Amino acid sequence: MAESKAELVQMTTNGFEPKIVAFFCNWCTYLAADLAGTSRVKYAPNIRVIRTMCSGRVDPQFVLDAFARGADGVLIGGCHPGDCHYQEGNYKTLRRVRMLRRVLHDMGIEDARFRLEWISASEAERLKAVVNDMVEKVRALGPLQLKVKPEHLPEEVAA
Repeated sequence: MAESKAELVQMTTNGFEPKIVAFFCNWCTYLAADLAGTSRVKYAPNIRVIRTMCSGRVDPQFVLDAFARGADGVLIGGCHPGDCHYQEGNYKTLRRVRMLRRVLHDMGIEDARFRLEWISASEAERLKAVVNDMVEKVRALGPLQLKVKPEHLPEEVAA
């Protein structure tokens, strides 16, 4: 008996739908998401967008807290290098992401769960492709299973 693609996906993931926190730069990636909405470009609804003025303002602690509070993945979207509204914010982001990758690896969090993408305001289709690709990769990994919950979180969140 032939099964549809949707049935196969459902069977392999046991209904798991990843939760992805997305930190988007106000001047580029957030506008690409807005353009996708006004252009009716559909992408996976698994992301929760947090608008920041610049990707350089995404503190590493924000990423760690997102994972600690139940996110299965984190996506940072910023302006292309050289096009930052604040001149060098995305270069700061790049340095932080390199450091964060090492920390996350040491915590046992797979590389595919954390992603940095440069997406300009006019790239709604690219945003769609990035989001859909990340959702599929995180879905294939399954839910994030952190072994140790941070001590600074309230008990109801850490449980």
